[in-house]
Amino acid sequence: MTREAVTIEEVAARAGVSRSTVSRVVNGSTAVSPTALDAVRRAIADLNYVPNRAARSLARRQTHAIAFVIPEDTDRFFGDPFFASIVAGVHERMAQSEYVLNLIIASDDPHDKATTYLRSGSVDGVIVASHHTSDTFLDLIAADLPVVYGGRPVRIGPSDYFVDIDNVGGGREAARYLVEQGHRRLASISGPATMTAATDRLRGFRDAAEQAGLDLVAVEDGDFSEEGGADAMRRILDSGAAPDGLFVASDLMARGALATLREAGVSVPGDLALIGFDDSPVATAVTPALTTIRQPSRGQGVSMAAVLLDLLGGRDAAHSTILPIELVVRESA
Repeated sequence: MTREAVTIEEVAARAGVSRSTVSRVVNGSTAVSPTALDAVRRAIADLNYVPNRAARSLARRQTHAIAFVIPEDTDRFFGDPFFASIVAGVHERMAQSEYVLNLIIASDDPHDKATTYLRSGSVDGVIVASHHTSDTFLDLIAADLPVVYGGRPVRIGPSDYFVDIDNVGGGREAARYLVEQGHRRLASISGPATMTAATDRLRGFRDAAEQAGLDLVAVEDGDFSEEGGADAMRRILDSGAAPDGLFVASDLMARGALATLREAGVSVPGDLALIGFDDSPVATAVTPALTTIRQPSRGQGVSMAAVLLDLLGGRDAAHSTILPIELVVRESA
């Protein structure tokens, strides 16, 4: 009986890389590390893999275009200063290259126009920011193109590349500072559990609180929006938890939380010390000015673009890059 042809998935499994990496090797792309290249070539030889020549003939030509993909709705994109900062960083690095940057707002739909466009050969690589566990359309894109993620991917593979900040360390630093200031009833307004940035920040905060012998009195999801922060703060107040120290996982949510606290007659920092996250322009535009965890969002954009340019240039690139955070003390805590 004749054995069925070896598939590209079998080659990927033997080489210990993703399907997209094998595809890039077969199609002659330079966006593959020497280690991965050797592994794929050995797997091809061991399995006697014969690529589909018709498929290879459709391999894309270089476009000198990069896509920056935001899997969020337009309200979230234009309303959160984090995105403006990270886009500025990506553009800063891309401006020094021969590539043009395309900004794409995408949805989790394999038939979405954006997904179709990205898989059509119109770009050479992709940068993704603010992704969720539900964004499975990214798996389709990564099968065809080199991708660099902003933040740790929710489904990380051996050939994935990402640039993150020390979210766990940021949450930990917030808890330590509140404890050092004498606060014992700690609570948090977190981002959605579908995002690693949110879960990592909460994990760091919770771990440091537990190291100080404290259990969190309340945790609510504010979905990284101002309205979500206001609603989450309202739920904490209604629960009777009465925290004296609060960590809010974004400055935007913190602005919403401050509005709710003001309406309830809760003094910040007199009754409740509050720490945000980002050190975005929001932090100094509110009263009281936010004590917050500064993240280098512009630097993250620069680093993401640099990693993708290295991949496209056939140079070695770090699979994971973690950028440091810094506590900035102002008036709210």
